[in-house]
Amino acid sequence: MPDISFVLNGEVVRVPQDGEATTLLDYLRLTRGLTGTKEGCNEGDCGACTVMLASVEEGALAHRAVNACILLLGQLAGKSVTTVEALGGDHPVQAAMVEHHGSQCGFCTPGIVMSLTASHRNGRQDHEDVLAGNLCRCTGYVPILKAAKAVLAAEVPTARYDEKALMKPLADTGFIDLDSFADWYAKNPDAVLVGGATEVGLILTKELKQPEKFAFINRIKALQVVEREIGGLRIGAGVLLARLQGLMADKHPQFAEMLRRFGSEQVRNSATIGGNIANGSPIADTPPALIALEASITLRKGGKRREILLEHFYQSYGVQDQAEGEFIESVFIPEQADTLGVYKISKRFDQDISTLCGAFNIEVKGGVVSKARIAFGGMAATPKRAKTVEAALVGQPWNEASIATAQAAFAEDYTPLSDQRGSAAYRMILAQNLLKRYFLEQTGTERVRVVGGAS
Repeated sequence: MPDISFVLNGEVVRVPQDGEATTLLDYLRLTRGLTGTKEGCNEGDCGACTVMLASVEEGALAHRAVNACILLLGQLAGKSVTTVEALGGDHPVQAAMVEHHGSQCGFCTPGIVMSLTASHRNGRQDHEDVLAGNLCRCTGYVPILKAAKAVLAAEVPTARYDEKALMKPLADTGFIDLDSFADWYAKNPDAVLVGGATEVGLILTKELKQPEKFAFINRIKALQVVEREIGGLRIGAGVLLARLQGLMADKHPQFAEMLRRFGSEQVRNSATIGGNIANGSPIADTPPALIALEASITLRKGGKRREILLEHFYQSYGVQDQAEGEFIESVFIPEQADTLGVYKISKRFDQDISTLCGAFNIEVKGGVVSKARIAFGGMAATPKRAKTVEAALVGQPWNEASIATAQAAFAEDYTPLSDQRGSAAYRMILAQNLLKRYFLEQTGTERVRVVGGAS
């Protein structure tokens, strides 16, 4: 891939190919001496390394908080990075943090300031969500939240440099077209595809491995496109989960609500829909909802494309229906009425891996179930439909008796494992309870006994 350039605190910098796999955190601290960005967990969890990243999305400049520790320089083509040093010490967020005593040891403070700076620029008021990816071990969040609320009334300060003007000459620098990439990857199937680097970054920082070849899909503009087609919505594999959350907010709000709990703000601002699918994790959070929505994916190798239902992509643990040199190009979600319920169950509400994630998409006509698609992550070696449960529902009255019968059918669809997140018995009860919860939400029924206790 060609060399890239990006903007750093108002300065255009160039990255040679042999430096693309360097993390932004290491580059800032070790090469540029910008030590305000701290190294904490080095795996994208604590937020001490948060910086603000600007990019052009749908023709407009978008600012997002991201973790520098697992962001690679190769992902920054044509973008602009702002670190805490560029705020100058007199930014309204910094002033509010001082006034409301939002810092004690101070180690986490630069990351918190950068998260709040991005949210202040974007007019966000959901500060609990914004800060879910910033851990503070000494101050506690009350004074930090007071600072976040206090700064709402402050105007966004005039930038110290014209970010958009600096980025404009870089608009095509380092980017490649989709056809060229497809041909290259077909000949270089050993290259590591990098979407958001939320997984690949850990290979570098935790496993200390250094793959020889990388391919940064954010540099392929065609993979960032969202298009409304006849019959549904086509989403490029490189679309951020933060954007997906916005796309689903009106169409399938429970899907969007589940995405609100996917990782953290910083992770959603880096992770891609294609990466979450291609990773093949049995506890990935987007596949159950997408399978319930009857989504399909387009796979491409060189000049050849094929489209398959997402549920057929997962074959066994760690094995996907994907040939060497083949990559996910897009995801297609059919247009449909919103009957989708999505439930993420985890030990913590924020920033936690799912014990399981269940998705229900059930149509009822004339009081009878006409169609049912139910999928779970965390119940099998792959994201998997509950076809026996679906069959037990279709053609039956939409009532408590039918739900009870279908609940028993879960044991025929799944044989969950026990691990540190929950026992097999616990997972089975959860799955049964979530069907009851979906029924209660769809019918508005109250105070109906739920099998195995509260869900």
